[in-house]
Amino acid sequence: MTIAIVLGIVVIALVLFALDTIPIEVSSLTIVCLLAITGVLTPQQAFEGFSNDTVIFIFTLLAMTQGLASTGVVQLVGQRLAFFARYGHQVFVLAMMGAVAAFSSIISNTVTTAAFLPVAIGAAHRAKVPKSKVLLPLAYASMLGGTIFLFGTSTNLVASAAMEKMGMRGIGVAELAPVGLPIAVIGILVVVLLGPLLLPSRADGAGVSEWSLRDYLTEAVLPRDSRYLGKELAEITEGLGLRVIGLIRGGQSIPALPTYQLVGDERLIVEGKREDILRVKDLKGIDIRPDVKLGDAELSSRDAVLVEASVPPGSPLVGRSLKEVLFVERYGLVALALHRKPAIQRLTKLQMLGRIFGEQSLSAMPLSVGDVLLLRGPRSRVAELADGTTLLVLSDYEYQPPRYGKALLAVCLFLGALAMGTLEVVPLSVAGLAGMLAMIVTGCVDARIAFRVDWRVVLLIGSMMALGVAMEVSGAGRYLGNLAAGMGAYGGPRMVLAVLMVLTILLSAPMSNQAAALVVLPVGISAAAQLGVDARPFAIGITLAASCSFITPLEPSCVLVYGPGHYRFTDFFRLGTPLTALLVAFLVFMVPTVWPFQTQGSQESKAGVPVSLSAPSPSP
Repeated sequence: MTIAIVLGIVVIALVLFALDTIPIEVSSLTIVCLLAITGVLTPQQAFEGFSNDTVIFIFTLLAMTQGLASTGVVQLVGQRLAFFARYGHQVFVLAMMGAVAAFSSIISNTVTTAAFLPVAIGAAHRAKVPKSKVLLPLAYASMLGGTIFLFGTSTNLVASAAMEKMGMRGIGVAELAPVGLPIAVIGILVVVLLGPLLLPSRADGAGVSEWSLRDYLTEAVLPRDSRYLGKELAEITEGLGLRVIGLIRGGQSIPALPTYQLVGDERLIVEGKREDILRVKDLKGIDIRPDVKLGDAELSSRDAVLVEASVPPGSPLVGRSLKEVLFVERYGLVALALHRKPAIQRLTKLQMLGRIFGEQSLSAMPLSVGDVLLLRGPRSRVAELADGTTLLVLSDYEYQPPRYGKALLAVCLFLGALAMGTLEVVPLSVAGLAGMLAMIVTGCVDARIAFRVDWRVVLLIGSMMALGVAMEVSGAGRYLGNLAAGMGAYGGPRMVLAVLMVLTILLSAPMSNQAAALVVLPVGISAAAQLGVDARPFAIGITLAASCSFITPLEPSCVLVYGPGHYRFTDFFRLGTPLTALLVAFLVFMVPTVWPFQTQGSQESKAGVPVSLSAPSPSP
């Protein structure tokens, strides 16, 4: 019965993560709550994952990477890459992917992608190469680099912590390199060779970037002295070349008929390119309708700039509207228009036309990851978005991070903290905390920016560790392990390893990479015990497979490039499928070679039997 309950909770987790209708942190805590309410875990066991030493270190590591971003370490290297654009886009892509993979081997994938994104866009524009040929390789390189070292991705750290809880030895700092480094090299070469053939070329005839050609959605109104009052809508739609897709008056949708006479109390829902929106803003007699405006003097100042900014994963704007967060008052910028993925853009049109939410308006729309805002405001306020945690500035606006002079110090503190933890001078959590505080004290990063980490990752990891414990103490992991071990009769342990890696990749689509690894890891350990072989190759294979899912754009790094690259879901499937298949085949061959399938008589194998996964019950 307990096994059925746990497997049911696993299904609930898969559904919640796949639908993404509620925030991922809420879904994660729901899983912990269900495990405790059903009695599968004691409260101590359910919440033990949040106090795990590695989880604390992951938090401090994310904070330290903010310091590297604030001091411009990654940006400095990225700017040098623009030099290679003069030799053609394939040479540039090769150099860019190599640099991104090197950085993401020790720095968060998402931070690395966010730092290189403006550089890649600018270099693609100068080389007259479509961004769609450049940005997806950027995201893939950050994922490939994470397979090289332990600190390359939080998935490696989480899997290492889970292995220690199961009585196994954790993953060494460079233990993954013998396989991870070839994976990165093979992956980069495959993308460089197949990218020109399989990636779309969404640009105009001259090969110039479509950066300014995305469709935006905005609202316009007629002021009291507008010269269009009493005239037909055709005066705007045909005479000015604007696309008015609908009107709203008193909360009711009105068809945008050319013969409709404007009376002045309508809201015009306008869709168009960036230049169209700007033309509306500058016309006499029609105006963009932000709920709150900056002062005219502030907007007309020479210091005012126009930028496009994307909503990154982990942004405090996700799930909240501009009006709800008091966007203008807090950030000093006016959002003129909104761009979304085509399918969602169509739904947003319906919402703004009042057919679903009545008085819905642009500023009341909850923002989603990947949304692009057209912003206008003072240059100094745009520069405050340099950390990329709230909004990621995408346009060619050049600004310098304010702390370049402390770049070397930030690198030294970062590497020093990693060295102290790796050499076990102090525990990992203490080393990370010391490094984070040192960056704040020395001025490498502002405290407010340092703590702008993606708390969803921390909550997700802690919650999924609890689910891993539940799968073990309930016997669900052993049950699934027996099913997987049954396949060993057909192809031996290598066949079981292949099945588990494919399962991990499939689960990483509806779930996160970390969650997929933590769900499959207990199954792999139990399967190894049933087969009578060492569990380490299964654990390592599952860990690496979690970072090799390139088929969908659901990885945060891929989400960052989805909008700016004008990608579609099929673009990732087309290039990601052969890449994923090739790397899985490579892993099935290489993992048992580096970590052999030894018999259970070895010391490591004995430690690999998951008898110590569950935390001891508290003394009465």
